[in-house]
Amino acid sequence: MFFDSHAHLTCDPVFAELEPMLERAKEAKVEKVMNICTDKISLERGIELAKKYPWVYNVGSTTPHDVEKEGGLYFPLFEEAARTGKLIAVGETGLDYHYEHSPKELQKTFLSRYFALATECHLPVVIHCRDAFDDLYAIATSDFPKGHAVIHCFTGTMQEAEQAVERGWMVSFSGIVTFKKSEALREVAKEIPLNHILIETDTPYLAPQSKRGKTNEPSFVPEVAQTIANVKGLPLEEVASMTTQNATHFFRCG
Repeated sequence: MFFDSHAHLTCDPVFAELEPMLERAKEAKVEKVMNICTDKISLERGIELAKKYPWVYNVGSTTPHDVEKEGGLYFPLFEEAARTGKLIAVGETGLDYHYEHSPKELQKTFLSRYFALATECHLPVVIHCRDAFDDLYAIATSDFPKGHAVIHCFTGTMQEAEQAVERGWMVSFSGIVTFKKSEALREVAKEIPLNHILIETDTPYLAPQSKRGKTNEPSFVPEVAQTIANVKGLPLEEVASMTTQNATHFFRCG
């Protein structure tokens, strides 16, 4: 069984094709999916989706890209959802200095606010981080010292991954780890302890190597697991089992 720890199921246009996509996920032995909600519509859809499919869970926050336009508008919605048990984690919050679609200081402010919300509600945090690990770890040390987090779609260095592991955090690999030019990232996956690894699709983005050019979906997550199994020299079944156990424990959704 596989656990897709990060998928945007309720965004447009994925939502219109969702039922056959979830059927394919089940056929591919995907046991659970974490749906990432980033605005009012995706959150509302996610809450209804979880009622129909109890193996789909919701995570929510405004992304670091969007905090300038939507951070203040949607924070109260995610705050209420977290406080009333509609979210199983907070995220994807974080810092993205690669594109810097929102000012760095504002990204930091909302990251701290979401860390505080997660602490209050005893929830883990799903983190998006690109070219900003020094600030991420500094803010986490100050504002989230004992909290549990996963860095989703990890594309950083070995040192940055090791710092996450030292904090007891999880590192999640997406289809990027399967790409032909991702040798350095596969080396990170090889060295990181398996008990700190999650797998994801980031649906509808970043389809794995054999599906490049297609809309990504949860049924493609076994290819990520197979790549990790290959670099670690382990059976696919062991990677599937362990990453599913890791995600189930991390998100407390057993």
